[in-house]
Amino acid sequence: MKFIETLKSVWKIEELRSRILLTLGLLLVYRFGAQIVLPGVDAEQLANLASQTDGGLLGLLNAFTGGAFSNASVFALGIMPYISASIVVQLMGIAVPYLQKLQKEGESGRKKITQITRWLTIGITLVQGPGYIINLFSTLPDTAFLMSSQTMFITSSVIILTTGCIFAMWMGEKITENGVGNGISLLIMVGIIARMPIAFVQEFTSRFYESGGLIMVLIELAIWFIIILASVYLVMAVRKIPVQYARRNAGGGYERSFSGARQFIPLKLNASGVMPIIFAQAIMFVPAAVAGLSDSDWAVSVQNAFQDIFGLWYSIVFGLLVIIFTYFYTAITVPTNKMADDLKRSGGFIPGIRPGTDTDSYLDRIMSQITLPGSVFLALLAIFPAIVVKLGVQQEWALFYGGTSLLIMVGVAIDTIQQINSYLLNRHYDSLIKTGKNRKAVA
Repeated sequence: MKFIETLKSVWKIEELRSRILLTLGLLLVYRFGAQIVLPGVDAEQLANLASQTDGGLLGLLNAFTGGAFSNASVFALGIMPYISASIVVQLMGIAVPYLQKLQKEGESGRKKITQITRWLTIGITLVQGPGYIINLFSTLPDTAFLMSSQTMFITSSVIILTTGCIFAMWMGEKITENGVGNGISLLIMVGIIARMPIAFVQEFTSRFYESGGLIMVLIELAIWFIIILASVYLVMAVRKIPVQYARRNAGGGYERSFSGARQFIPLKLNASGVMPIIFAQAIMFVPAAVAGLSDSDWAVSVQNAFQDIFGLWYSIVFGLLVIIFTYFYTAITVPTNKMADDLKRSGGFIPGIRPGTDTDSYLDRIMSQITLPGSVFLALLAIFPAIVVKLGVQQEWALFYGGTSLLIMVGVAIDTIQQINSYLLNRHYDSLIKTGKNRKAVA
């Protein structure tokens, strides 16, 4: 009943209703575009491309694009070039003074960084597009290509793939600005969810007719729900730092308020969200790509090791990268020095800690302490699909047992729900203010 009442409240707020409808509409457009095959490709001969993405890195990329990669779609590259560009810009922000200056300029600097990211996205797409077309030529038979001119097909396809990526990027930004939730993350999430029913049906069929039966299916679902709860805990867990503020007394002086209710600074166990795992996943494409440039035995072994996303070496490197990026992204998103300065200016203090530098050091130490278990927990969830595969779970369904797919779904879902709740809360306060004014007018 409470859920139904919440839906009714959401639908009654015109602004929130418009935002949700816009978000759903753009997501529907994205899913529709994922089914449109590139001009010049016979859609009936894509079976070889689909079989190529049954597992490994290409299978993971296909999951992120919601099957657009295996469909030779106009959205085949998805939003991943934009993610790669964002990673490059953020990494360069540590070493490039110009980007550091932009980061300190507030909203104007953020707009310039966004523009740089967009241009870099186009550059990355122009590199990845020909690579995707070359993969099509090596995978599909010659009869699958309907254009007589190969040069015309490559040129038109690269332009279409670049345009598709830019259009997807535009939809993501529009959702962020005028919709509900983070648009880029929602585009990734809707692509992942689109593959989940097929993966579950395959696992159910395999267990029910081949091994395990219905009991194993129920056990797997129970474990899946437990992992979802663990993911929710990881996203929602916080360490509360007590804060007190000076208050003005009747005589105009200041006294420290020890008797009143304390406020808290909520430091999240996983302050970086799903970004570390997305960053790490993007980096994991690099070793296999670089090793593929050489024909030596060592390069071939490296390529095979990093193409198997359920392999030992892939899991070890992936887990370590997740931990490293968690620390990196937390340092970027949680500026403890700014928090300490804001706290000092507002007259607040942490009991037993001097305002200013001591508060900064204290918050930084606490963040380091809680980031370690948070990053390790995140890394374990990231590599958990490799563990369940060894226990007999099919690869498609195993991707939802933790890993990038599940963490993105949980993180994005929680973030979107929190934004909707904030709109409902603001609406509630607005109604109280209006009611108060009306009462005053009547009095």
